[in-house]
Amino acid sequence: MHKRKTFARWMIVLASLGIITLVAYNTYSFFDRLKENERAKMKIWAAAQQDFEEFKLSEDMIMSPVVLKVLEGNSTTPMVVHKIEEDLYDYRNIHITKKDSLQLKEKLIELSKQYAQEYKPLEVTYKGKVLSTIYYGNSPIINKLKFYPALLIIILMLIFTAAYFFYQTAKNSDQNKLWAGMAKETAHQIGTPLSSLVGWAEILKTENVNPEYVVEIEKDIDRLQTITERFSKIGSTPTLEKSDLVAETITTFEYLKARSSKLIDFELLVPEQPIYVKLNSQLYSWTIENLVKNAIDAMKGKGKIVLSISSKNNKAFIEISDTGKGIPKRDHKRVFLPGFTTKKRGWGLGLSLVKRIIEKYHNGKIRVLKSNPKIGTTMSIMLRQLN
Repeated sequence: MHKRKTFARWMIVLASLGIITLVAYNTYSFFDRLKENERAKMKIWAAAQQDFEEFKLSEDMIMSPVVLKVLEGNSTTPMVVHKIEEDLYDYRNIHITKKDSLQLKEKLIELSKQYAQEYKPLEVTYKGKVLSTIYYGNSPIINKLKFYPALLIIILMLIFTAAYFFYQTAKNSDQNKLWAGMAKETAHQIGTPLSSLVGWAEILKTENVNPEYVVEIEKDIDRLQTITERFSKIGSTPTLEKSDLVAETITTFEYLKARSSKLIDFELLVPEQPIYVKLNSQLYSWTIENLVKNAIDAMKGKGKIVLSISSKNNKAFIEISDTGKGIPKRDHKRVFLPGFTTKKRGWGLGLSLVKRIIEKYHNGKIRVLKSNPKIGTTMSIMLRQLN
């Protein structure tokens, strides 16, 4: 199924490129034909001009009325006529400003050079002698059409981009609904045995059982209740409250440290003064949990984890570093995509949920700050600090 979808997407991309190429090619061909017509029209005009010059110099030649119509009919093609013998420049269909008119000859010479770069100048001759040279450029309609292919391609690209974003938005919406449904169903499924565990804990209190065991069981029950509440919040906007980021982080970090392998060396670097941010404690705790557990997995259960908190320019930064296998640079952004995982087991949802919690719910940022196969990885979270 996945291969079919991938194939279909590539077919759409190739078809889109094919359409753009075809439109661009046909537009270019059309533009080229217009320029050919411009050349042909100017050759006819130059021939008519030559007949007119011959009529002026010949006593027995009869002027055809068609020649005059041709000469008068060209009212669009800009041209500069250089009369060789008098070294005079005349022009037609060119707008000359008052400033240019003060240096008319220089302006017309400049235009002649510009026109000669695109079209070969035409010569008017009489008995083998060149009387004048005609320089001409594109008519206004051709100048406007010159930018049409680029404009058309831009419009098509915008349409395809809009369609792509619409598809991505619809896809993300479906994924969000699926996640929310799965999360709420998970919370519901956990709730049933959890209620039973609470009852069993109360029964154990009345029996001859070591109280320390009951206390530990109650801690885990509280933890399960917290997890249930976390899942129930997915899909709905959580409540953010002013909280001390340092205290919340220490609580979660110490909990994870107490329940992790002794082969993991935990280090916590936090300021003594509180840092206040808008926070949902349960979801933030879940975020730290996911990042620390990912770090432990990357180190294969043995290594060092350092969690540090700092603040700068009204921003709070939480960094979690490990001594694990590292993340290739090409995957620094991909690790946050739903379904992306380097583990043999796992759904690849942990970091995507973390990104959702930090960026969508807390308006913060999360990224791979740095990673090296020989040193490890550092994940960085940024949250807005309250004054």
